[in-house]
Amino acid sequence: MRLLIAEDDPRLLKSLLHIFKANGYAVDGVENGTDAYDYAAGGEYDGLVLDIMMPGMDGLHVLSRLRAEGVKTPALFLTARAEVSQRVEGLDAGADDYLPKPFSTEELLARVRAMLRRRENFAPELLTFAGATLNCSTFVFSYGGKSETLSGKEFQILEVLMRDPGVIVSADTLLTRVWGYDAEVESGVIWVHISNLRRKMEATGARIAIRFVRGVGYVLEEVDGGKKA
Repeated sequence: MRLLIAEDDPRLLKSLLHIFKANGYAVDGVENGTDAYDYAAGGEYDGLVLDIMMPGMDGLHVLSRLRAEGVKTPALFLTARAEVSQRVEGLDAGADDYLPKPFSTEELLARVRAMLRRRENFAPELLTFAGATLNCSTFVFSYGGKSETLSGKEFQILEVLMRDPGVIVSADTLLTRVWGYDAEVESGVIWVHISNLRRKMEATGARIAIRFVRGVGYVLEEVDGGKKA
């Protein structure tokens, strides 16, 4: 399950990202409403956790715009204000739930689980390409009856590539999408995870491969018998 976390307090955002990653979620984090809107507008998230008071655009405005544009991703509001009037305003903006600060980790996780369970027609999302399947709930990659369980980072990398097969994705984009926009990670780390990912994909006999385009990025392609370098 993939979540977008929008929180303008850097320390709280870092803590939230750690909590959700430790509990098996794939997460992206942003510190302002403008970025929250831009990320969420793509509709690639299973849930949104939004602070209300953020620079650029507040959480209420972010969600109102998303709902007006037909984005139905479930959303949970976080806020330091606990007035009933603001809770009503948040729910009217399209939120599925509301959690006042400070909150316990256990309650936050429970509310997110409940929010995701309430999604209409919930079912594990499956990404497919050239006969290969990636289960976004279990992180299992499968092909022709064989399967491999991916690590969190392997899953996130392959998810990005499988959503746009044939499209070159830059190393910077992968770093931002997988590790976060402010992560201090060397691009060589991507190569290590992709090498492990390639071995698992090859073990299933899948006829797809991740190709490195020098100076540009990585692309997921269908292969015809051979392997891509």
